[in-house]
Amino acid sequence: MCLALVSAVLASAAVRATLVDVYYIPSGSMEPLLQAGDRVLVSRTDYRSGPVRRGDLVVFDGRGTFAPFRSGNPPVVDAVAGLGQWLGVAGSDTVYVKRVIGLPGDTVACCAPDGRLTVNGTPVTEEYVFPGDEPSRIKFTAEVPAGRLWLMGDHRSVSADSRSLLGAPGGGMVPIDRVIGRPLGIIWPLGRSAVLERTPLGGPAGTDEGQ
Repeated sequence: MCLALVSAVLASAAVRATLVDVYYIPSGSMEPLLQAGDRVLVSRTDYRSGPVRRGDLVVFDGRGTFAPFRSGNPPVVDAVAGLGQWLGVAGSDTVYVKRVIGLPGDTVACCAPDGRLTVNGTPVTEEYVFPGDEPSRIKFTAEVPAGRLWLMGDHRSVSADSRSLLGAPGGGMVPIDRVIGRPLGIIWPLGRSAVLERTPLGGPAGTDEGQ
């Protein structure tokens, strides 16, 4: 019985490390699509066979960009937190989910005269933004370096994202190799279970892809 349990845990760990994982949504920064307490199934293989696209949801390791500092917690506290994250019952201080707005080489700015974000000078339509939120209250112009992504939350008025980190290491732009995977669907709570379709940015700038 014990051997079977250990084997099951090891098999689950192998699958979650290489194929699919579960991520707990800890906040409302991606509302209305994702709500605090949701668990999403994340594909670790999507970007091995295809490029990251504007409009994609991505789960990523934010160490060095979104989470530039070490926790300072005792090892046992970090271990317990890590177990909760692995079980899908707690969020992470270093792993995040956001939406890709800018690819390497893009210039992302706020805002066009009509209030929309622009990508390479073209206003983009974002139907997923939280109702009543502006595309951004923060005015900015950012050039995305090679190998990095400009990421934003859908609930723009509460999301700490690339806009908030322009003065931080990396300028708030996340290396593509830090992307863990793409959320495929909400798996818990059951009443909210749904497939998460890819949603390109509206407008000519939303059709391009990047590696």
